[in-house]
Amino acid sequence: MDKKIKIKNGLILVYTGNGKGKTTAALGTVVRAAGYHLQTKMIQFIKGSWYYGEKDGALLLSDYFSIEQMGKGFYKIIDDDLPEEEHKKAAAKAIERAIEILQSEKYDIVILDEINVALDTGLVQIEDVVRVMDAKPKTCHLIMTGRNAHPDVIERADLVTEMREIKHPFQKGHFAQKGIDF
Repeated sequence: MDKKIKIKNGLILVYTGNGKGKTTAALGTVVRAAGYHLQTKMIQFIKGSWYYGEKDGALLLSDYFSIEQMGKGFYKIIDDDLPEEEHKKAAAKAIERAIEILQSEKYDIVILDEINVALDTGLVQIEDVVRVMDAKPKTCHLIMTGRNAHPDVIERADLVTEMREIKHPFQKGHFAQKGIDF
């Protein structure tokens, strides 16, 4: 029996805020969507040079989910020594790839991971993000993650969830842990 459902009215969902869990919330949607045989594509705007468990996890759901890491790694933090122009070129390519993927209508859900950060840091402009949002077909859900969502993105979204940090292990000197943070 085919479990695949048809999306009639695709939504724009935004996961933002200072707290942990934005990408994780999007990935939770992936697991749920796979249960309905929906095809999901994630484009990562910032992450790129580090290893993340979600890359291998995606392989376990490869019949329904794939990730494209388009970014050059975290921008202006930790060990970033790339010229800004390289980050901007990668972000511009990610914008065009997102539009291409949306217009292909091959996917039921498209996740733009850390696009809000790319916009907030100036790697992309609001006009670019609006072009992506405008490319979303009616039969596709679009999920946008990252802190500091732009007011225009929030205004256009159907659902906005803000993750708020109350307490974090880093405050006690605990570093990111495999399986929980990456």
